[in-house]
Amino acid sequence: MRRGVTSLIKLSYSMSFIAVKPRVVFVLGGPGAGKGTQCSKIVDKYGYVHLSAGELLRKEKNTPGSEVGQLISDYIKEGKIVPVKITCGLLEKAMNDVMRETNNAKNKFLVDGFPRNQDNLEGWNAAMDDKVDMQFVLYFDCPEEVCTRRILERGKTSGRTDDNIESLRKRFNTFVNETKPVIQHYSNLDKVRRIDADNAPNAVFQSTSEVFDQIM
Repeated sequence: MRRGVTSLIKLSYSMSFIAVKPRVVFVLGGPGAGKGTQCSKIVDKYGYVHLSAGELLRKEKNTPGSEVGQLISDYIKEGKIVPVKITCGLLEKAMNDVMRETNNAKNKFLVDGFPRNQDNLEGWNAAMDDKVDMQFVLYFDCPEEVCTRRILERGKTSGRTDDNIESLRKRFNTFVNETKPVIQHYSNLDKVRRIDADNAPNAVFQSTSEVFDQIM
């Protein structure tokens, strides 16, 4: 496990640093809060690049020959949070790849589903704090019963191993016990923009747009 993590981090951190700092918005909310749907709309209207921590981990999990694939799979199945070094390495590599491919034309990123706990927060600050311009946290606040209904409906077609009631309970517990304190941390720094996500997607995006219109 240690060798795999080290290899991944070396792959990311060995790349030459891009002079323009990525501008980062963290996107947080419980499972089923609609983060992915809203991120797609933000990308279309405001030109951000959407990086889902979960999708990057799932992609790495399914990559043949990955040294950390099985480790990621085990954590996801149990509803646990993947070690921060793996996630930070994947996020940094993804941002650097986009900025290099676009000659820095695309340098605004939505980091969806991260940081999810105190370890994530500390790991990110240690590895990335001086490399990015962290703008704010976009928090989609949605009742658990609404999120549960959405997830179970999505699970009929998503093919995701964690879209089931057993994994969902674990994910909600993780969110309440580990992610909400992170949101509170950023709230204390006046860096949280809360969105009521218990509405239709277009209504939620109207509120979301008001946040981005203020900073653009």
